[in-house]
Amino acid sequence: MNLQELRKSPHLSVSSINQYVECGLAYRFAKVDKAKPESNPEALVFGSTIHACLAEYYACLGQGVSMPVDELMAAFEQKWQSVAYRPGQVSFKGGSGPELLLEQGKALLVVFHQEVPKENCRVLGIEQPFAFGLDGLPVPIIGVFDLVIEDEAGVITIVDHKTCAKAYSDREIDDSFQLTVYHMAAKADGHANRDVLLRFDCLVKTKVPKFIQYYTTRSDADFMAAKRKILAVWDGIQKGVFIPNDASWRCKGCGFASRCKDWFAGKVE
Repeated sequence: MNLQELRKSPHLSVSSINQYVECGLAYRFAKVDKAKPESNPEALVFGSTIHACLAEYYACLGQGVSMPVDELMAAFEQKWQSVAYRPGQVSFKGGSGPELLLEQGKALLVVFHQEVPKENCRVLGIEQPFAFGLDGLPVPIIGVFDLVIEDEAGVITIVDHKTCAKAYSDREIDDSFQLTVYHMAAKADGHANRDVLLRFDCLVKTKVPKFIQYYTTRSDADFMAAKRKILAVWDGIQKGVFIPNDASWRCKGCGFASRCKDWFAGKVE
């Protein structure tokens, strides 16, 4: 299954659903108008670079090898320099910059390497694409599992890597729409009769970096709630309902800030 091919056909994803719910206008600019973002926020590029390094770490683990921490840091430095130092490629916040984030990324990966449990598990998938259907939805829901592992008892764990500014609350974990959809995808991907755990592995960008693992599960009621939300989003998209949210926390780093301003000024239909 190739994610790039899946993206060429109509679909929904966790990120697109969340974008529509948070700001329908931003969704329209990105998915309907196919407008190019004005910038790439530093958090997005930084997180993607960390993800790529963790994928390499688990690829080694899948072969029975623990990737040395200096190799992990070197991988981050090489990947970060390839994207963060190109003029105009990344939109940095005030007081930030590529050098500061280079050191922060290395520090986070050191903490990860020190604290991640050396799990006796079988790596089933790394950056594994998925696609599944939903009754009443004419397009698939697609996405990628960062990591799928199986322990000695046969329990499947779906892991998503996060870089975040602060630790999550229990409610944020238990209410995560992303993890609910990932469990639905796992059930559709051959794990319907297996015990499935969901986990966020979070690298927290506090002054003293932290690595925190959060476990959770989902119920049939959670699946029903997610299905109703997905179908409601699809219905709104099909009806052309794209409500702007100019009070969103995402506004500050939005790649469509200028286009949004023009829309409110009546310069863009």
